[in-house]
Amino acid sequence: MAKYDSLFKFLCEAGDSPVVMTFAEIELLVGPLPAAARRYQAWWSNEGAGTQHVQARAWMNSGREVESIDRAAERVRFSAPSWRRGA
Repeated sequence: MAKYDSLFKFLCEAGDSPVVMTFAEIELLVGPLPAAARRYQAWWSNEGAGTQHVQARAWMNSGREVESIDRAAERVRFSAPSWRRGA
């Protein structure tokens, strides 16, 4: 099982509304986040196919995108799911 598979599964099962999660809640699913998740906004970027990092693949493949990230509060908001061609 890949590190972010449990986040993917959680987001797939989270219903049709946006999902707000703390970093701690994500870490309960995937284990410790890398330091870059707390340091760099770019770690949370929604990337196109072919350039996706494993973490972005987890939320993008669940039909969601990161709408906002508050690194100081350690909180991320994922969009409601929307299915894109090729997802």
